[in-house]
Amino acid sequence: MNLDDLITKFSGSATQQRKAIFSTLFIAGNKLQTLFDKNIPEVSLKQFMLLSIVRQSQEQLTFTQLGALLGCSRQNIKKLSDALMKKGFVTIQQSSSDPRALCICPTEKVNAYFQNSFAKYQEDLKYLFDVYTEEETETLFWLLSKLYAGIENLEKESSADENHRNL
Repeated sequence: MNLDDLITKFSGSATQQRKAIFSTLFIAGNKLQTLFDKNIPEVSLKQFMLLSIVRQSQEQLTFTQLGALLGCSRQNIKKLSDALMKKGFVTIQQSSSDPRALCICPTEKVNAYFQNSFAKYQEDLKYLFDVYTEEETETLFWLLSKLYAGIENLEKESSADENHRNL
């Protein structure tokens, strides 16, 4: 079975298409992580994404806030930040707004890293999206943004189900 066979098999109904989209998101995520882990120097894709968010943020973000943004647990953020701290990319400090919370702060190495190594990442992104027109890229951007609303619906439903089971 090849990709064209799968596309044909799942194109028959909205239910089948939903299954295919879900599978595609999972498989694409794995493939992208494997590709970028091989191509991004010094850090994994997950570490890179954490560095990107920390670098772009205008404020200190706690482990909990970063976990919510990246879709993972506070413990995963702690593990990623510990690895980045050992590599000299970040420091871990107490939050200025909540003394119980920890924040990740970028070091100067982060700026140097993005100035020097980010070009390769940008080049890879260009290849990834070369198959799309500008209009298709914009459509995909908005559709993926809308996917977050669906994920929030699923989280609410899952939380409601869990609360119902605990009663």
